[in-house]
Amino acid sequence: MSTQQGIYDAGSKNRPPMLNKDNYVLWSSHLLRYAKSKPNGKLIYNFIMNDPYTNDELTEKEVKQMKFNDQAIQIILMGLPEDIYAAVDSCGTA
Repeated sequence: MSTQQGIYDAGSKNRPPMLNKDNYVLWSSHLLRYAKSKPNGKLIYNFIMNDPYTNDELTEKEVKQMKFNDQAIQIILMGLPEDIYAAVDSCGTA
């Protein structure tokens, strides 16, 4: 078993599954289920599936949502292998 496969298989409760380049659909399903299992998972899931806020003046509720958005981004980034993360990290937008 390769190290990458070992990391992917070990995708546990402490981190989301690693992206398997050969099966994006399966990975994305696992990632969304992982996000939903976290505290405030519904809000994190909502951010992953929808666009983030862009208003300059945010209400208290929106500030709270932004914190959950940051958590959602972290969950996604933790599931990427280093080579893909490097490519994604250099991009300004999706």
